[in-house]
Amino acid sequence: MKLFQRLLVAPAALGLLTPIAASATEVNLGEISTYLDEQVEINSNSFVNNSNNNLLLAGGEGLTDDHDHSFEDSFSSTTTMDGKAIMWIGGVDGGDNLTQSQTGSESVQTGYTYTMNLNTSFTGDDNLYVRLKTGENGAQWSNKETYHIETKDNSDAVKVDKMWYTFPVGDKITAFVGPRIENYYMYVTPSIYQPGALKSMKLGGNSNFGASTDTGAGFKYELDNGFALASNIVSKCSDGYSSCGNGDETLGKNDINKWDTQVAYTTDRYHLSVTLSDAQNWTSQSYNATKNAAAMTGTDGDTTGYAFRGYWRPENSGTATPEISVGYDTKSADTTASGDDKEADSYFVGLTWRDMFQADDRIGFAVTQPLKVTEKNGGGATGEVDPFVWEAYYAFRPNDSMEIRPAVFGGTDVEDTTADDIFGAVLTTEFRF
Repeated sequence: MKLFQRLLVAPAALGLLTPIAASATEVNLGEISTYLDEQVEINSNSFVNNSNNNLLLAGGEGLTDDHDHSFEDSFSSTTTMDGKAIMWIGGVDGGDNLTQSQTGSESVQTGYTYTMNLNTSFTGDDNLYVRLKTGENGAQWSNKETYHIETKDNSDAVKVDKMWYTFPVGDKITAFVGPRIENYYMYVTPSIYQPGALKSMKLGGNSNFGASTDTGAGFKYELDNGFALASNIVSKCSDGYSSCGNGDETLGKNDINKWDTQVAYTTDRYHLSVTLSDAQNWTSQSYNATKNAAAMTGTDGDTTGYAFRGYWRPENSGTATPEISVGYDTKSADTTASGDDKEADSYFVGLTWRDMFQADDRIGFAVTQPLKVTEKNGGGATGEVDPFVWEAYYAFRPNDSMEIRPAVFGGTDVEDTTADDIFGAVLTTEFRF
């Protein structure tokens, strides 16, 4: 049975996430019937289950300790929480040909993530950010070439996914430090294109930026005239990454780290920036790279990358003129060995039309050439393929808290041979709260 035949007979929707069961005390129906006679005043104390005179609750005595629990003390007034639940279903023709794929990767597969964002301020100007996340998905959505933009496959376990602290230094500097952060969270935003399906389209082409959550620190210096400077470093060996040995010291010769420095100019309608990435033993660019380019680290594991980004938005949305995001990346390996992969490059173009049929909808279309090897040390043929990936989608909101996003995507020579051609379709539904 072909892929799109299977799509027709696949389930049309995913089951909603099962909420965590919460226990409740037994309601005293007898006492409820006397509310009018007793002229009970209902307030926050009426629901505190540590009073023998509580007319709203009966039974369950002894389930709490002897401390006086009140609603005012149960959650810090300086902490806020928001979150989202995302589900998707789809399939990929050509998925079984990719190196990372598992048997059956062309079958219709599903995925979900559930996220809770916690923000706490202690001074009014600082912020402690913690993201709790869980997820599960079919193997196809974890393959780098078909990696879904929302994929987080941690086998249904709720884990601390992000954690960092930001605080001001003077009026114009924001400092970052945390055990779970990525370089690009400490940038000035380099792209306004929002991917509809693929993570490779993130940040104006997810090549030099990559994606790796580890221990990091940095700062962002923003002037009132639109100019900004950001610099940060993220290290894997500082948090016991599995590829780091016992002698791999943090920020030492054998560490796995990436130091990024960005210079940017941003106005209300356009942005220009260049980001220098000085990487050591770093191979996290594979979301938008061929197999050879992702593995390019040079003789001592040192590489240097430049990411050029720009975007422009029209004065008014809802017209035929789209928002435009562009990107161009280069990567060079510090190598002395003849025949080593030495140079690679990548490009990206993303278009977005907003408010076309109803408020807050968008049409998105993007193309990228994933990072590919363009030169070997000492010359000679690279033996590289000519990769190309695209996506198109429409996103709309049935209400303020829900978004539905059908998308199609495809590509040619996406990994390391001319047989690595893909075409996929996916339907993503997002609930925000």
